[in-house]
Amino acid sequence: MVKKRRRHSAAYKFRIALEALEGRKTISQLSSEHEIHPNMIRAWNRRLLEDGPNVFANNGERKQWKQEAQEAELYEQIGRLKMELEWLEKWSTWRAASVTLVLYILLPFGQV
Repeated sequence: MVKKRRRHSAAYKFRIALEALEGRKTISQLSSEHEIHPNMIRAWNRRLLEDGPNVFANNGERKQWKQEAQEAELYEQIGRLKMELEWLEKWSTWRAASVTLVLYILLPFGQV
């Protein structure tokens, strides 16, 4: 008889993979306790090491996680652009002031 396919939550996968990584129990022991194939636990371990706990999130959670990461990246970019704009504004005012000063020094007073 074929077993019905089960779906495990992200938290459950994370917990099992973490138990396997801790090394208190072997993968064989964990697979028999939780009735999960050892290759599945190994795959969960590999994914855990690569991406952390968010790897087991479902599509909705994963999309939200990616969106939050993208938001953070965009806020960083906004901050960099603001700093660049402020620097350019300061530089342009300094440049204009220095050009004006040079003109006053080099040109005779009657020609300005």
